[in-house]
Amino acid sequence: MSAKGYGFALGIGALLGASVALLFAPQSGAKTRKRIKRNLDDAGDYLQDASDYLKDQAERLSREAQSVYKRGVNQASDVTDAAKEYVGKVEGYAQGVVKTAKSML
Repeated sequence: MSAKGYGFALGIGALLGASVALLFAPQSGAKTRKRIKRNLDDAGDYLQDASDYLKDQAERLSREAQSVYKRGVNQASDVTDAAKEYVGKVEGYAQGVVKTAKSML
């Protein structure tokens, strides 16, 4: 698990632990509910931030994958062109050899 994953798990664990502690704290129900609501709002904000971060990373990785794909296509095209050129040269050489062999017969 990455450091971000551990941080995320730690944050969620801390929020859940705080919520449980508040449930068992000796205070009024209204006050406890307000604290729980505040903690849930904080957790929602944290999850939104994490979601935005993951979305940004996914978009960055998508752009990088597209770039790598395009480079691969261009390189494959270059190799194909070079192979065609080489085959043309070999074909010309082979025709010359055949022509020379025929003239020797």
